[in-house]
Amino acid sequence: MERDDRFTKDNLKQLVEGKLPWEEAKKAMRLNPKDQDRFFKYIEILQEKVPWNDKILVRISDHLFIVAKEGGGRITKCDCGHEFGDYRTNWKLSCRIYVRKTDEEIGEVVTVPEARQRTDQVELREFYCPGCYALLATEVVPPGYPPIYEMFPDLDSFYREWLGQPLPDESPDWFVDKTEEKPAEWVKEG
Repeated sequence: MERDDRFTKDNLKQLVEGKLPWEEAKKAMRLNPKDQDRFFKYIEILQEKVPWNDKILVRISDHLFIVAKEGGGRITKCDCGHEFGDYRTNWKLSCRIYVRKTDEEIGEVVTVPEARQRTDQVELREFYCPGCYALLATEVVPPGYPPIYEMFPDLDSFYREWLGQPLPDESPDWFVDKTEEKPAEWVKEG
């Protein structure tokens, strides 16, 4: 793909870091047509910020990425380097989890009393990386509700159809949710 310098990698890096002036950000949003290589420049910037070499395929949150392992496979990985395993399994099942159940516990982080309605019917879950203890996600759900799998991208379709660059290990097997296999493993382990 030919490099498009109407919105440079340096501009994009400043945008990612929150340092690009608003007027420049608006220019980038108004580019017509959009610079075709922006996603790849973005991935390069993210890759430069992490201390590991696995190829970033997509960023799924402030700290989490889906990466292609050098030896094969795709996993969810924290920017600290902690690996959560196969990206087709909800990464939250491999986190440290703190659950706030009482009005007092929830009140420690939700300080507006009106926002703490019905604390007897919900719990606030906080998901932390086991490697660096960064807070990765929170969810407010009824007790016993399974962890929400917020993002399960079809990476093969995204790269092939949207970016025009198919992934070398493309396979229909990649877009199969394997979350149910994790609790089954726990049962076998006893």
